[in-house]
Amino acid sequence: MHLNLIRFAFALLAGLLPLTPALADTVRFAWLALDKDVRYDDKRTFFRTLSQPPGNPYAGAEVAMRESRFVGQALKIDFKLDRATGADTSALLAQLDRLHAEGVRYFLVDAPAAVLAELGRATRGKELLLFNVSAADDALRQAQCQPHVFHTLPNHAMQADAIAQFLVSNKWRSILLLEGPLAEDKLIATAFERAAKRFGLKITDKRSFVLSNDPRQRNQGNVGLLTAGSDYDAIFVADSDGEFARGVPYRSVRPRPVVGSEGLVAEAWHWAWERHGAPQLTSRMIKQADRHPGSADWAAWMAVKAVVEAVVRTENAPFPKLVAYLAGEDITLDGFKGNRLGFRPWDRQLRQPLLIATHNAVIERAPIDGFLHQHNNMDTLGFDQRDSQCKF
Repeated sequence: MHLNLIRFAFALLAGLLPLTPALADTVRFAWLALDKDVRYDDKRTFFRTLSQPPGNPYAGAEVAMRESRFVGQALKIDFKLDRATGADTSALLAQLDRLHAEGVRYFLVDAPAAVLAELGRATRGKELLLFNVSAADDALRQAQCQPHVFHTLPNHAMQADAIAQFLVSNKWRSILLLEGPLAEDKLIATAFERAAKRFGLKITDKRSFVLSNDPRQRNQGNVGLLTAGSDYDAIFVADSDGEFARGVPYRSVRPRPVVGSEGLVAEAWHWAWERHGAPQLTSRMIKQADRHPGSADWAAWMAVKAVVEAVVRTENAPFPKLVAYLAGEDITLDGFKGNRLGFRPWDRQLRQPLLIATHNAVIERAPIDGFLHQHNNMDTLGFDQRDSQCKF
């Protein structure tokens, strides 16, 4: 259970804090997702790369709701989670409108970036919050940002910056970049090119790959040919699908580490993280989902915990005051990663450390020692305020 919530509950029971009547007996959440989301296709999850979700992250929200019951009982508040799905964005918007009319104010959205962006535009100005738990696209935090859309999942820029810091700290400064043909691949590659420039890495070459059964394109998927030529210290693979990336380690011409979409990744959560109470949270998620948790599971869990923390600290204040606290600098969220977490005021992205990991071990936690920021070292990951294109 969240450490701050435990302390608060004990303070209530000890009479150290007033137990004022709640403005509402029930605080309602809703989970919004597509009926069929290709990201959770059985084939993709079976052969998934490290940077892909291991399954539907709804279990993360369920774990958080269960953890919040004790505090809810102390405050005489019932936290409730509804679940709604739809075939497309229009169907999800209809579900959202229905639930909002019933009193739901907090929506956890598990959908691709295009769907979330449209939901954000359609609901701007309404008394509700959307929490992005599974879309890493930078545009959602930049030109497409919305003041009522909060992001608990790290974006591509944060992941690329974490990997870049790790490469610099190991003096692996010359990088071969392999980029796939999909639009999402280009977003990942662009994020890494930005990170490379930010931290002084040199991209020695950028080569495109195509994984195809067409004999005419066979050479474009040949790892040996793609990794031959000039020397480099590491290989960054931008492959959102993952089918190509999983075959890159140990097949390159030069014996070099592979990072990005496979080999070594930067994620919000990893089951092998062993500090700050993480094993207990991981075990609860494994019990709930019957699999190892991933970043989206943690992001769903964190979204619920953030709202519960705001409800507790504001004593279930009216919606505008609760949102102001949630988005403010005073909030303290414990994500079991060793740092005080909170949302950046300029784009609503959750500040957080990232875990740099292999399949079965966490190698490092970013921001890495020595990478400093004038205000908050976690702002060395992702878009700093001076780099933000977000205009609310």
